Amino acid sequence: MATPTPRAEGYQGLDGLQTFLERRQDDLTQMLIDHITVVALSVGIATVLSIAIALLVWDRPIGRTLAVTSTAVILTVPSLALLAILSPLFGLGWGPTVTALVLYSMLPIVRNTITGLREVPAHVLESARGMGMGRTRVLLQVQLPLAWPIILTGIRVATQLAIGIAAIGAYVAGPGLGQYIFKGLSSLGSLNALNYALSGTLGVVLLALVADALFILIARFTTPRGLRA
Repeated sequence: MATPTPRAEGYQGLDGLQTFLERRQDDLTQMLIDHITVVALSVGIATVLSIAIALLVWDRPIGRTLAVTSTAVILTVPSLALLAILSPLFGLGWGPTVTALVLYSMLPIVRNTITGLREVPAHVLESARGMGMGRTRVLLQVQLPLAWPIILTGIRVATQLAIGIAAIGAYVAGPGLGQYIFKGLSSLGSLNALNYALSGTLGVVLLALVADALFILIARFTTPRGLRA
């Protein structure tokens, strides 16, 4: 009679994961809500700041170079290092997590907003000016609406970045699904270590997919028909 192969320690198969998820449904739901909240808050702040910066520098070569370069440099800083730097300033939890996510989210929005504003055809701008529009009206009523599809793409990319990096916020006791990922990594070899890590990771992946689908719908309903690809 063949001897059954023992399962690896700490691994219980899909049945074990399903039971784990059922028993911790309330915790996972709360962490998912926190994850969505911290990402939405951070990307919202980053969007306002980034579009404001882009509006100020889009037609100034030195200014736009500084804006893109500075936000790009921030993105090269490892997330764990940035969180460690921010935690003495903002404490643990939401403060350093939101600050880090705002900083990481700015590059794609700044860059895409500048690109979108610069790609508005010259003849469209001339027509708007010929109708008596001033510089501010042209910028707000003509350039921004035409640049919106590109700007929205930048916000979409920033959101995907934020969803992933928010999980690392658990390193400084930040909110979200990263808490289970770090709990699983810190308890490797224990009975539910893999289940903790898998549930947190799968939650982040599913959230990213849902957010991406949501942005596709937003783009469809907010982009003028003539500008759709």
